[in-house]
Amino acid sequence: MLLLAAAFLVAFVLLLYMVSPLISPKPLALPGAHVVVTGGSSGIGKCVAIECYKQGAFITLVARNEDKLLQARKEIEKHSINDKQVVLCISVDVSQDYNQVENVIKQAQEKLGPVDMLVNCAGTSLPGKFEELEVSAFEKLMSVNYLGSVYPSRAVIATMKERRGGRIVFVSSQAGQLGLFGYTAYSSSKFALRGLAEALQMEVKPYNVYITVAYPPDTDTPGFVQENKTKPLETRLISETTSVCRPEQVARQIVKDAIQGNFNSSIGSDGYMLSSLTCGMAPVTSITEGLQQVVTMGLFRTIALFYLGSFDSIVRRCMIQRTKSEAADKTA
Repeated sequence: MLLLAAAFLVAFVLLLYMVSPLISPKPLALPGAHVVVTGGSSGIGKCVAIECYKQGAFITLVARNEDKLLQARKEIEKHSINDKQVVLCISVDVSQDYNQVENVIKQAQEKLGPVDMLVNCAGTSLPGKFEELEVSAFEKLMSVNYLGSVYPSRAVIATMKERRGGRIVFVSSQAGQLGLFGYTAYSSSKFALRGLAEALQMEVKPYNVYITVAYPPDTDTPGFVQENKTKPLETRLISETTSVCRPEQVARQIVKDAIQGNFNSSIGSDGYMLSSLTCGMAPVTSITEGLQQVVTMGLFRTIALFYLGSFDSIVRRCMIQRTKSEAADKTA
């Protein structure tokens, strides 16, 4: 009976693997495609642009700093595969004025054609304890990290639906899957992208438009370096429990998943585990993806409990050390 059950399970899994490609999205062809990357002057955004350019795409880079944009364009153009490719630079703050964002997207489409893929990389982080952060910090992060993705997406979605195809990528963070000490402002803005992406995917899937949410871990970017300058001790110690990724590695995975139309894009074993643990009612690209989530959920939840216990331990130790230090200062 046990052998029969095992044989049935193996046959069922094989059947799922055979059926799965039939329901998966058709991959997006990047050669000749128009890819818009916000936050494209540095970090993950620039590396995403390079990766797409290597595959023959036409690129529109969007960022605030014009000098950095021009420098990024020079770097990207080194990776061209034909002399027809173009890198267009547009300087604008994507989080401030929707009408302005809409206008620059129209300009880009007039020059390079309809947008085939939008990658929302514009973002920032302001770590700190909840009561020590200014209220303006919460407002700024929701503006940059959330509205800074809403506005460009809103500007391209109608054309994508009309053309019956396209890709939109929201670059969240592992802190958008798991709330961590010191990230009350940052995590909430990144969690918001998940809700937006799930609802939007349900709306646009009938039009062959697919949404990808990327959850990169700590990545060696200029923004990460700046973030480390103000991290609370607890946040820094928790972050150090995992390794720092290279932006090129993250960009390759994001582009690969976006091309395939995968809803989740994660990096490494920790990322895979987090995506499975937090899948909830998120859409799946294939039956096998859903089956993998069902099968691994119990094991991953057990592992996650150990992680959470270690994080809580770090926070307690820091509190005890701080209390002892304050008591010593008073008696000195």
